[in-house]
Order: sequence, then structure tokens, then C-alpha cells
Amino acid sequence: MTMISAVPTTDLYDEHGEQLLVCDVQFRRFGGHRAFAGTVRTVSCHEDNALLRELVNGPGEGAVLVVDGGGSLRTALLGDLIAGAAVRNGWAGLVVHGAVRDSVALSGLGIGITALGTVPRKSGKSGAGEVDVPVTFGGVTFRPGDTLYADEDGVVVLPAAPHSG
Repeated sequence: MTMISAVPTTDLYDEHGEQLLVCDVQFRRFGGHRAFAGTVRTVSCHEDNALLRELVNGPGEGAVLVVDGGGSLRTALLGDLIAGAAVRNGWAGLVVHGAVRDSVALSGLGIGITALGTVPRKSGKSGAGEVDVPVTFGGVTFRPGDTLYADEDGVVVLPAAPHSG
């Protein structure tokens, strides 16, 4: 995969208009990189981060992992150990529709991380979930192969192919 440069989301919207998918979720920023971009990979995992851990321990190739945790703030899907693995393996960022932990440590890592919030409780480790399937939250369906851009103004997606209704 080719590394994708971060472009301001506002500039992308001005250029692409409604063809650009804009996520309505008001994420908080946790990683050391304020802006990031990459090809979308996905994992759907409710309160269980075993699949997430497995993915980030593989080659990221500059991709952004979109983690659909169902919006749960009950358990953290990502902490400093998993985020550290993502950095070492070349992931550009993680967009977590759920909670993280170790927020101070996350801020020092060279990766983009957005999430809904924080909680100290660890998640389950049973391996439940699915990888590289379309996931939907914030009015956007994130599909593997799309291009995601994130910065202080939000998270947007340029579809690889036209998305139907």
C-alpha cells in the first residue's frame, strides 16, 4: 500500500462536497499524530479486543484501522500495548467507535488515534467479531479499501467505489 498524506478534512469537503462521507461522531483525539490518513481496514468487536490485537500485530502498510466497538464505553478496546504494536507495524491510525485506556501513554505514540472516550476496564479476549467487513456508525459505512482522513475537524471517507444509498 502507498502511504497517504493527511489532507485537511475541510479542504477535502470543499473539493468533493457530498461525495465525501462525513462521520457525525464527535471523537476525542488520543494519539501523538493530530492528523492522519490511510486506506481503511475494519474490525467489528464489541467489548473484545482479541481480533484488534491480532490485526495490529500484522503489517499495517500505512492503513487506518476502523474499530467498531458498538459505541461501548464499558470496556477499553485499545491501550498502550496494542497501540504500541500498531506503531511498530506501520499503521497510520485507529478510529475507535468505543473506549480506550492508558490515555497519557497514547498521547506520546507516533500514531493517530480517535475514540469516544476512556475507561480503565479491560475488554474481553475471546476473539469474537469480524475483520474487513463494512461497519457503520456516525452516518458513514466504512468499507475496506476506502480512504479515511482524520484531523481536528473530524473523520471523513472518500469511497473507493460509489456507495449505494
